[in-house]
Amino acid sequence: MRSSIMLFAAAVLLFVLPSAYGQFPRACSSAEVLLSKECCPVWAGDGSPCGEASGRGTCQDVVLSNSPLGSQFPFSGIDDRENWPIVFYNRTCQCQGNFMGFNCGDCKFGFIGLNCTVRRTMVRKEIFRMTETEKDKFIAYLNLAKRSISSDYVIATGTYEQMNNGSNPLFADISVYDLFVWLHYYASRDAFLEGDLVWRNIDFAHEAPAFLPWHRFFLLHWEHEIQKLTGDENFTIPFWDWRDAQQCDICTDEFLGGTRPVSDNLLSPASFFSSWQQRYAHFFK
Repeated sequence: MRSSIMLFAAAVLLFVLPSAYGQFPRACSSAEVLLSKECCPVWAGDGSPCGEASGRGTCQDVVLSNSPLGSQFPFSGIDDRENWPIVFYNRTCQCQGNFMGFNCGDCKFGFIGLNCTVRRTMVRKEIFRMTETEKDKFIAYLNLAKRSISSDYVIATGTYEQMNNGSNPLFADISVYDLFVWLHYYASRDAFLEGDLVWRNIDFAHEAPAFLPWHRFFLLHWEHEIQKLTGDENFTIPFWDWRDAQQCDICTDEFLGGTRPVSDNLLSPASFFSSWQQRYAHFFK
């Protein structure tokens, strides 16, 4: 089996799947949008919502699955993530053809070009087969993502109820890299019940059939955002082939970082990543 390097993101700290959206577009974070419950941002390419004038997509009602729910979560109507994204938005952009994104402004994975018609094949490299130049570029891109505020997305710092049902938006800026740490947290965190109670026996990102496709999409989305940030359409995430590994071969200062002799919970100061700060730790409750 192969494990993508990006899986370490959650350790050191959704998007087009119909039931696994987990991001908040910046354009849909205002009280006006939350109260209208319509998240159909304008695509700058033609000035129309969802790029409708260019045939990219249309603003439509969110259609929920009518499949029966399992018994793992014996509650209803108390968690913002239930029947996502109905609590926040009941109308969103539904993209057509090879277009995707919150405003249908992006190409689907595997396509590029002005009209997203050019098919391309991406080749991901095993991390130990990367050249020094490729490895340096990978780390440089990660560092840029860590230090660049996302222009497209914000994160929720409160529940919908705490936002007074939309009239008091509670969102914050976040870096491109930390956005994906937060997305992973948001999908897998405990459920907040009434009376400050917490339901810990749930993990929407892992304890369900969507475990594999959710994480595959999570990584594709992260890769896509790095490509947009850097302007490098050929960027791919390296993977680690750990089938015959006897230990964490990438846990060295040359790659993801070794541990400090005094504490297994801290990165070696010689690791590039040891300089990173947990700027948003107070949001990850």
